[in-house]
Amino acid sequence: MAKMSTVYRCRECDSQSTFPLGRCPRCGEWGTMEPRAETPALDIDNRINEMNSAPSELTRLSTVQVDDSSRRSAGIPEVDRVLGGGWVPGGVLLLTGEPGVGKSTLLLQLSDLAASVGHQTLYIAGEESLSQVKLRANRIGVKADLALTREINAHALAHHFQNTSTDLVIIDSIQSILADTRSTPGSLTQVRDASAILTQAAKSTNTTLVLIGHVTKQGGIAGPKVIEHMVDATLSLEAASTFKILRALKNRFGPAGEVGVFEMGSEGLVPLPNPSQAFLAERRGDIPGSVVLAASEGQRSLLLEVQALASKTPHPSPRRVVQGLDPRRVDVVLAVLERRVGLPLASLDIFINVAGGLRLTDPGADLAVALATYSAIIGKALPAQTAVVGEVGLAGEVRSVKQMLQRQRESERSGYPHLIAPTTQSKEHPGIRSVSEAITLAWGDGVASR
Repeated sequence: MAKMSTVYRCRECDSQSTFPLGRCPRCGEWGTMEPRAETPALDIDNRINEMNSAPSELTRLSTVQVDDSSRRSAGIPEVDRVLGGGWVPGGVLLLTGEPGVGKSTLLLQLSDLAASVGHQTLYIAGEESLSQVKLRANRIGVKADLALTREINAHALAHHFQNTSTDLVIIDSIQSILADTRSTPGSLTQVRDASAILTQAAKSTNTTLVLIGHVTKQGGIAGPKVIEHMVDATLSLEAASTFKILRALKNRFGPAGEVGVFEMGSEGLVPLPNPSQAFLAERRGDIPGSVVLAASEGQRSLLLEVQALASKTPHPSPRRVVQGLDPRRVDVVLAVLERRVGLPLASLDIFINVAGGLRLTDPGADLAVALATYSAIIGKALPAQTAVVGEVGLAGEVRSVKQMLQRQRESERSGYPHLIAPTTQSKEHPGIRSVSEAITLAWGDGVASR
């Protein structure tokens, strides 16, 4: 029999050491190195012999039946948009977000909606008492008589899946579930093993499983990265000023990057049918440095306000403060303005912000940043009813972006019929080829390229 040895593993990042340490050398956390009794790995010949077996059953791809009609609506159009059409039987989803952002509230609402149309729903409260769940349910107006439990044993829950016809299971949270009672709840191995057990049970019984996951101090998903590979979809609930943004980070059943917009009300999260109007509700159109961006997140087009402010710097090196955009992309746009347009930025602090708190990954925001910065420096507002979109290259050219037709339609629907973009469907406003042309079209300054 192989001799047992003791190693010390970090419960946060799974780093290991042969001797005790107060601080993990990989993630830097204190007090996370725990002793583990482990058996040395078998030699390679024994491992090959153990694995030398054929699968019990093989299935031809041509014989696999697919039923697209089995997808069920979640009951909230914004959630259906992010999911790609609704719940998928046997699908496993991971919902993450900062504490207090509304994850439990949203899933309690979705449980109520599923139960109200006859779907068997189970809500597993691993972190709260049942009375606390009842208080939240009363506050947001839950009508259905939901099935609740505080069972945290992954094997017992998997057995329940196998012996009952449950359609939707909510686990709040996966960090509270135990796969092995001898280990610490929330540890890396517990989260990984519990997720594997529950995922296998959900897929074998066609149960839709939703796991709530905590996030780390850096904003990443707490626990092993393998959880994201196990699940079919990873959703993130983010706070954006007074709004809540549900974003699909990964989705095997729909488009990744899709977003849904909500507002927290007395009855929980309320979907916003017209997010563009909500994000632009407080905008003043006559302010220099304010530009309306025709953005695209997933398959949805949104109108957002990009703001810029320039001020003389008292520091040896000017500051660049960016919120809601990738700071590296903004640095590129500012360098293009200085080099290709001749805008003096060396002695100016530049502040860039996406109003409303939304975090954008759309490269089409480049041109909005450029025109907002130019507007802030010359002190002239962009013409009324004008939106902007385009990716800026290092040569000062403006490149086309995806979904131009949808962006233009959203602009016109929201009251911004004039679109400054590399390609448009309007004969009155043809596409521009460079940042200089965009400036000329907006203000008629006749800026020459360098």
